[in-house]
Amino acid sequence: MPAWLIVILCAVAAVGLFVVGMSLTLMIKGHFIDSEISTNKNMQRLGIKCAVQETREADGTAECSDGGAALPGCTGNCGACDIEHKA
Repeated sequence: MPAWLIVILCAVAAVGLFVVGMSLTLMIKGHFIDSEISTNKNMQRLGIKCAVQETREADGTAECSDGGAALPGCTGNCGACDIEHKA
């Protein structure tokens, strides 16, 4: 069996295992894994913040954590907080 075929089969097997693992997680838990910092309760409990929020808190330019209206588009959701402070 050629080496390139083994590499391709291993790659297909790895992707297949990943898809099966994610499917099992979805079936067992009943929802997708919540990896967004602004909506994950465990990350919030541990005090983990997004990089944009930490930068703004260090600069004192906005209250991004509680949906502060200091900057438009900054609602505590890291996807809504832009680092360039664009409106």
